[in-house]
Amino acid sequence: MVSERNEGVLGNARVVLKDRVIEQGWVAIVGGKIAEVGEGDAPRGSEDMGGDLLMPGLIELHTDHLEAHYVPRPKVFWDPVAAVVSYDGQLATSGITTVLDSLRVWREEGAEDVDGQAGVLAGAISSAREAKLLRAEHFLHLRCEIPMPSVVEEAKELVGRPDVRLMSLMDHTPGQRQFRDEGKLRDYYRGKSGGLTDAELDVMFERRFVYQKTYGETNMRAIVALAQSYGIPLASHDDTTEENVIDAIRDRVSVAEFPTTMEAARGLHQAGIAVLMGAPNVVRGGSHSGNIAAIDLAREGLLDIMSSDYIPSSLLMAAMQLPKHVPAIDLAAAVRTVTKTAAEAVGLADRGEIVAGKRADLIRVHLAQDLPVVRSVWREGHRVA
Repeated sequence: MVSERNEGVLGNARVVLKDRVIEQGWVAIVGGKIAEVGEGDAPRGSEDMGGDLLMPGLIELHTDHLEAHYVPRPKVFWDPVAAVVSYDGQLATSGITTVLDSLRVWREEGAEDVDGQAGVLAGAISSAREAKLLRAEHFLHLRCEIPMPSVVEEAKELVGRPDVRLMSLMDHTPGQRQFRDEGKLRDYYRGKSGGLTDAELDVMFERRFVYQKTYGETNMRAIVALAQSYGIPLASHDDTTEENVIDAIRDRVSVAEFPTTMEAARGLHQAGIAVLMGAPNVVRGGSHSGNIAAIDLAREGLLDIMSSDYIPSSLLMAAMQLPKHVPAIDLAAAVRTVTKTAAEAVGLADRGEIVAGKRADLIRVHLAQDLPVVRSVWREGHRVA
């Protein structure tokens, strides 16, 4: 899936560094790493980027879009390796060179077709990687639904894998966090699962209340201890209240995914926890769940990382749009939210910025009527798209 050549010079580009943009510059690649960055005319023999942007490859910490390829219709399961390869191609052409595939680590009868499939998908990712079918580099993000009875045992089955880079602490019990408005959760499941009835949702919601009361606290302590014993960064999810923030600090969380209120986001940010919001939230101008808008957090200096969540192409789109919505954020700062800051949050210090010595994970981006189009992608200096 990659070219053999992993060195050369890319010239005549607008090079996006961590803190500024070189309006006409070049990047030299040797042995899959960035060897030199220069301004002005490139050395003879360089590849002409035509004045396009040259940026670090995007780094995605939370996307469950693999599920859409594995279960493209309700009750329709695709070949898992084929699903991974299709999904990976979409990531690469969206400019994503490093991804943490978010896998659901729980089972719940009657909820989602992909529940309980984390092991299958993790195995398919490994198979595709070993066969050298992947363009992006894939790691795992274990999404742990804390109140579910089997979540601890299922997490134990996967946590020892060397590609696990993040574990998130989630609780989708109706009436709290993302779904404080229970009606929005009902709308979600009516659309997501092909039309569950209110009677069926009543049964599901009552079961979730019982699960949280019975297992929530015990499972939370077990999952946190498991992650810490393996040295895996933790993410909180949908923090809403001051109590949620206190819990995240207590659990030594590194990333706060999708806080739902300004108060929670401010408390998390002040505690040194990186705040992650959805790129679709930026592109659409607000949350699909009716919670805080990512742009509002950005205006307050509280947005650290963006994630494409369910639309891979939104990651680049949001980075390009952010400076227009928030003039205090320039292009270099916006790009950091989808590259350098994301990499640092999960300990990937070898990538995420264009500087000598880092991996040559790069993307060429052409702007057509304000729409960013990925023209070329390099991973460790190899052209992969």
